[in-house]
Amino acid sequence: MKYVPLPITRIETGKPLPVPVWDAKGNLLLRKGQTISNDQHREVLLAHQACLTEGDYRAWVRSYDRLVYELLRENVSIQQIARATMPDTILDVDYIVGHDVSGGWLDLQAVLSGILVQGAAAHSPLERLEGVQTRATHLLEADADDCLFSLFQALADMSLGYCATHALLVAAACELTARKLDLAEVVRPVLFRAALTMNISMAVEQNTLARQNVKPDTGQRQLIKDHPGKSATILRGYGVANEDLLDIVSLHHDRDESRGLKRNLALRRILRLADEFVAGIAARSSRAGMSALGAAKKTVLGAVGEDAHVGAALTAALGFYPPGTYVRLANGEIAVSARRGTAANMPLVVTIINAQGVALGTYLARNTHDKSFSIQAPVGPDNIKISVNAERVFKAIQKLQATV
Repeated sequence: MKYVPLPITRIETGKPLPVPVWDAKGNLLLRKGQTISNDQHREVLLAHQACLTEGDYRAWVRSYDRLVYELLRENVSIQQIARATMPDTILDVDYIVGHDVSGGWLDLQAVLSGILVQGAAAHSPLERLEGVQTRATHLLEADADDCLFSLFQALADMSLGYCATHALLVAAACELTARKLDLAEVVRPVLFRAALTMNISMAVEQNTLARQNVKPDTGQRQLIKDHPGKSATILRGYGVANEDLLDIVSLHHDRDESRGLKRNLALRRILRLADEFVAGIAARSSRAGMSALGAAKKTVLGAVGEDAHVGAALTAALGFYPPGTYVRLANGEIAVSARRGTAANMPLVVTIINAQGVALGTYLARNTHDKSFSIQAPVGPDNIKISVNAERVFKAIQKLQATV
C-alpha cells in the first residue's frame, strides 16, 4: 500500500475526518469520523508520521478542489479561500480516476461515441469522460488548428457517427471562445464537459437524424425538446455533483435568462451559440450544410446584446474559414483551410484541386494575404469528391512557413 503524508496543517481541530489515518508502517492511528482534538494531538500525529492511502488522499484533494471551485464561483476573496481547511466529506465521485485515453481526435471520437450512445447504461462513464476530456484538452492546447482541421473534416464523414464529432467540435469551439472572452480558467473545464455531454440522452437519435432524408417526426421533435433535462438526469445518475454542469446542460437551449443559475448565463450562451454554429455547418441527408462563413453570419447578424458579443468572439476564435473547411481561391483553385490566419478571413490554405478541376498529387500551400490567392467563396464538403491527406496538408504548410 502506498501512503501519502497527512495534510495536517489544513485540517480543522474538532472536524470529523472523512478518511482513516495511518502511520508510515500501516498501523491505524485514527478511524474515519474521528477528530484531531487539539495542538498536542497534532504533535503526536506528526511524531508518528501520520499518513493516508494514496487513493484517499487524491479523493480528499478533489473534494478540496471542489470546495475551492464553489468558493470562487461565489466570489469569495482569495484571502478567505487561502484559509479554507480540508472538507469533512468526500463524495464517491471524488474517488474517480480518469481512464488513460491516448491517440488523436478520431480515437477520442470513438471513445466518446461509445459513452454517448450507451447513455444511462454506460460502464464507468465518468472515468472515461475524464480521460477523454484530459486528452482533448491536451491536444487542443498543443495545436488548436490541428484540432479544428481534424474535427471539421470528421464532421463531413457520416460514417464516423455524428453525435461525438459534434460534441468534440462544440467543446473545442467553446474553449477557444471562452479564451477570447477572458473567462475565468476555473469555469472553462465545466463548459467543456457540458459540451461533451449535453446530448447524451439523444445520441442514438442524433446519429439517426443526421442520416435521415425526412424532417423529424413528432416523437423525434419531442425528444429534441426534452433532451437537455434528460441529459442532466443521466449525469445525475452517474453521480455528477457539480451544480453548474447540471445547470448548463439542462438549459443549454434555453433563451429565458430568468431560469437557472445566474452565474452560468455567459457559459450557457457560449454553449448555445457554439452548438447552433456547428449544427448549421453539419450536412444532413436531407440538406447540405452551411459554410462556416454562412453559419458565422447567421450567428452574428441579427444578434443583439451579449449574443452578438459572444457570436463575434466565436467567429474570431474559429475564423470565417476554419481549418478543415474548403474554399475557392481567386485563381480558381480549390483549397482546404489548414491554419487560422491573423485575420478571420485570411487563413493559410492548401490547394488540393487546380483551376482546371484536376486533383493535385503534390499539395500547394497558399497565403490568402496574397491577392492572387485571396478567398473568393467557401465550398461545401459535398462538392469535394477526393480524400484529403492531412499529413500532406501540414507538410505543405510547413514548407510555406519555412520560406517566410
